[in-house]
Amino acid sequence: MSFYINNTNPNRPGPICGNVTNGICEKILIQTTKVFDACVCSTTETGIVLTGTDFFPANPVQPLTYVSAENTQGQSATISDLVIDRLESCPNYANVSFTLTIPVTITYSDATGALGSALSTITVTKSVILFVPQPALAPIDIVATGIFSSRIGSFTAPNIFTVTGCIQVIVRVVSVVDVLVPSYGYPVLPPCKQAPQQSACPGLSDLPIYPTATAVGTIPQI
Repeated sequence: MSFYINNTNPNRPGPICGNVTNGICEKILIQTTKVFDACVCSTTETGIVLTGTDFFPANPVQPLTYVSAENTQGQSATISDLVIDRLESCPNYANVSFTLTIPVTITYSDATGALGSALSTITVTKSVILFVPQPALAPIDIVATGIFSSRIGSFTAPNIFTVTGCIQVIVRVVSVVDVLVPSYGYPVLPPCKQAPQQSACPGLSDLPIYPTATAVGTIPQI
């Protein structure tokens, strides 16, 4: 069993049927990242020059044949040269400009037909108008995600590829905040489907899964 397999318990995630307020039992405080504003821009650019490094396998037999280029798995784009220039006529909005460096992995085949890869980066400059809240104790941050995809290109010089690709940039205005939200309480965790038989854990089987959130008693006056 799981939340979604043969489970009809009402205390589980899923679609809400009927009155959405039915079952709300508390207000809980959650620390989360709040997105105040966001936008996405997509462009197709030609003549992008990718300088390859860290070739794998090392020393491929040239000339190389370009195959593709994509974001490097496990690496995020980085922002630099960030400038937030508030608009005088509308101070809660600002012109947000920055440079975004996107890690890229190039795939190619060498002169023997063997596939290989190399690392590179793409640098893009963006300037967008976004809602930026006024300064507070909780700091505002600008974060951006860069996505690159290319299937067209050529090997133009040693370690150099000239490509055409799609660049998509998502930029967000965020802050880590405490948010008070209504809650249906803790979920009921069902037993796992086809779980192997295991002996009970001494001292743990009688403990609740989650801590109790109800305050009991009164604080003495000082």
